[in-house]
Amino acid sequence: MKEVVPPHDIVAEQATLGALLLDKETISTAIQYLRAGDFYSRANAAIYDCILKLFDKNVEADILTVTRELRQDGALDTAGGAGYVASLTSVVPSSANIEYYAQIVQGCALKRALIRVSQEVLAKAFDETREARVLLEETQQKIFDLDNTRQTFTFQSARELVNETIGIIERFYALKKNITGIPSGFDDLDKLTAGFQASELIVIGARPSMGKTALALTMASHITIKEKIPAGFFTLEMSGVALMLRIISSEAKIDSNTIRTGFLDRNRFDQLWVAAGNIYDAPLYIVDRPNMKLLDLRAQARRLRAQQKVEIIFIDYLTLITTENYRLPRHEQIAEISRSLKSLARELAIPIVALSQLTREAEKEKPNLSSIRESGAIEQDADVVMFLHGKRESDRDKEEAEQTEGIERNLILAKQRNGPVGTVNLLLLSKYAKFVSLEKTTDNNP
Repeated sequence: MKEVVPPHDIVAEQATLGALLLDKETISTAIQYLRAGDFYSRANAAIYDCILKLFDKNVEADILTVTRELRQDGALDTAGGAGYVASLTSVVPSSANIEYYAQIVQGCALKRALIRVSQEVLAKAFDETREARVLLEETQQKIFDLDNTRQTFTFQSARELVNETIGIIERFYALKKNITGIPSGFDDLDKLTAGFQASELIVIGARPSMGKTALALTMASHITIKEKIPAGFFTLEMSGVALMLRIISSEAKIDSNTIRTGFLDRNRFDQLWVAAGNIYDAPLYIVDRPNMKLLDLRAQARRLRAQQKVEIIFIDYLTLITTENYRLPRHEQIAEISRSLKSLARELAIPIVALSQLTREAEKEKPNLSSIRESGAIEQDADVVMFLHGKRESDRDKEEAEQTEGIERNLILAKQRNGPVGTVNLLLLSKYAKFVSLEKTTDNNP
């Protein structure tokens, strides 16, 4: 069989280089689409790489400067010689179609990259030691990386941005709603945030047993059961069944211990069935997997967004996610996870709410941004940071609180990139693992 030649277009490559040599202004367009590795011809790749180096030195690229630079680097022979460089300007009549030529070269390069990925996948698929699910997720990541690196960028004029922004403001004006994002279910919090906004990374931090999972579940239940907005919930600490037991207990307002022991009278059993029916129809999608790798989480999040149209994702909790780079120090791994979640929120254009642990110092005093455990990158990457805080009651006081109104907690909005900060008073109903709002709220900065 004849060897199949990979996709390429030498004429388009030469036309691109010729346009660059004719017009110094075309380099800004070419850079948006091409890197030196995108050229199939080694000679053309060497010439384009030389043009990029000259651009970096603030030197205009023409036949003379490119030839001289190639000669100094010892790459003139690789580039086809001075005669080949000079001939490129005769291939193209003008530089007007530089974008068109560059897109052709980029398209061929993308096809070659897809072929390389396919060949790698084919070889790994025949390897019996490779797990099929891991291979599938690796393949999804490679395909996404190809697409991500091929996205072009450009600028927008003030006129374009003003028109787009005014359009958004007009929609707000027509709706006249305090909440423009995903409602949390707590009115006082939504007044400060206007709801969870698309593309934002929201971090909720707390010490153990303060109720951060209960808070996330209360929010997720409101969003999916009351608002009917699809949501994903990644549980890395609890099983899916344990999580659902909490949700049913919360919605039915039946003590979870009573449900676990089975001591239910007929009325309570009916309450439970009504609550279960409401939850049954809720667009809530739970991902139950301990020790989840970051690669797996990203792949599953994309799948939920594409297939189930989820509008928000909760992660319980951030520091339980593992990375492929397990040899890195833990704080560097957490920084990688934090950056990746922020990137994922922007990619999917939905809010991602991640729970996080706080340091022990947060028990003694009001937590601040430096209280987030294991990495300072979390506070930098997050658009919104909230802390669940309250006095640690003695067991006796706690029992009394549970039998009466509940346990008071302060939800401190410590950071909001695009809005005010403040404190919201909540009540934890421990029997139901549910939070409710208190009438009294404060808007003072923490």
